[in-house]
Amino acid sequence: MSFFDKIILNLPEVTAPKQKRLQFKEKLKWTLVVLILFFVLGMVPLYGIGDNVLRNFEYLSIILGAQFGSLLSLGIGPIVTGSIILQLLNGSGIMKFDLTSHEGKQRFQGIQKLVSILFIIFEAAIYVMMGGLAPGRYYDPINNVFTVQAGASTIALSGSQIAFIEFGLIFQLFLGGMIVLFMDEIVSKWGFGSGISLFIAAGISKQIVIQLLSIFDDTGVPFWVSQQAPVGNLWSLLFFYLPEASYKDALLVIVSILATIVVFLIAVYAQSMKVEIPLSFGRIRGHGIRWPLNFIYTSNIPVILVASLFATLQLWVRLLQNWIGQGRVICWLFSNTPFCFPGGYTGNTPVGFISVLNGPPLLETLIRSGWNWTIFTYSVIYIILMILGAIIFSLFWVQTSGMDAGSQAEQMMSSGLQIPGFRKDKRILERLLSRYIGPLTVMGAITVGLLAALADLTGALARGTGILLTVMIVYKLYEDIAKEHVYDMNPLMRRFMGK
Repeated sequence: MSFFDKIILNLPEVTAPKQKRLQFKEKLKWTLVVLILFFVLGMVPLYGIGDNVLRNFEYLSIILGAQFGSLLSLGIGPIVTGSIILQLLNGSGIMKFDLTSHEGKQRFQGIQKLVSILFIIFEAAIYVMMGGLAPGRYYDPINNVFTVQAGASTIALSGSQIAFIEFGLIFQLFLGGMIVLFMDEIVSKWGFGSGISLFIAAGISKQIVIQLLSIFDDTGVPFWVSQQAPVGNLWSLLFFYLPEASYKDALLVIVSILATIVVFLIAVYAQSMKVEIPLSFGRIRGHGIRWPLNFIYTSNIPVILVASLFATLQLWVRLLQNWIGQGRVICWLFSNTPFCFPGGYTGNTPVGFISVLNGPPLLETLIRSGWNWTIFTYSVIYIILMILGAIIFSLFWVQTSGMDAGSQAEQMMSSGLQIPGFRKDKRILERLLSRYIGPLTVMGAITVGLLAALADLTGALARGTGILLTVMIVYKLYEDIAKEHVYDMNPLMRRFMGK
């Protein structure tokens, strides 16, 4: 065994349960514990932080499952980034893993965890050193001292003391990232679904409630005290926009709520579509089942990966812009055209190619100022990027997660199933499944990518991608619970699940 393999096998991990199948109550308990811990981490501020240039990037924090300025600042970013890189390396053949064997899967998972840990360290250092989450530093040339802004206080410190504070911030970010990594393992082994999906759904659900029902304005004061429109769109519509005849603002709120409902209904319908393959038990004549293959075959995974990739790219550009000069727009080519590449931020407003990755506000622009060819062009590019990204990650995910035709055929064979009228042969079953799995992977990816992009362009609450992710995560969770725990859950819960 090589030294590298020893490192992989000895990485810290959450112990898997000894029993083969956990009860519903046990899984529910650990899922709720991790969910509560997730929200608590988001409320614990980083000690010693001064500048937080990322605090206004709510959409990025939602997709990354993060809360900038807290122990949860890294969120799921390092985990997803490590997964994307490893999938790309495996899919391109640069690194090959035998995912059909237990040893190969174990090695793949170990390397994925190691890469995630390295990215936790790397991103923590970058966030602090590039000024995204850092102590507010200022050099006083008259007194030849450094000062650091810690909350409301300004403290004179030496350069080594400021470096120590920066190291403390990096360590806190590293600690938060490792906690998230282990919480993801706890959910995967002891709870329902995966921790990444749970954190995204929790963050987006929280954001939807805030954007719809919050009674506070931007300064945290109740709207009946400040007499300013609150963050909650419903109260803004009823108490400000309609009484003041702000029809454009009112129309935007109505459209965002309707878009949220439409995306919810379409996502549920698309998720429920299936292709059922008739199979029979070889030794029991006259008995068979229908093996379901979902139309959206890879579920929400492609959208999570694409949205996380776009969010991470925007975050890196914002950090780079903050590092090379506050307020400067990174725009090296075609700076006077709509296709400014790679783009940057003017204040907190994305410009150039970055505004494409952010999802252009197409419907809002149409309502407020009419037709705009630049926004329309950006919107088309955004749709294409979302669809292509979803297809690429869907194909990679099928190969790396055991959802390919060969793995499915092996699973069916081990269950004693075969195609009616054909001899029991894995190759025959694999050829049949290939006719379905390939097209379903591509068509499902196109559907989910297009739906996510269109939902973003309409300005749905918490962004359309967020709504789509939440619906698909919750629906998949419902399906898994209904399939695995219909007999051991509480009767009241069973009726609630419709079983």
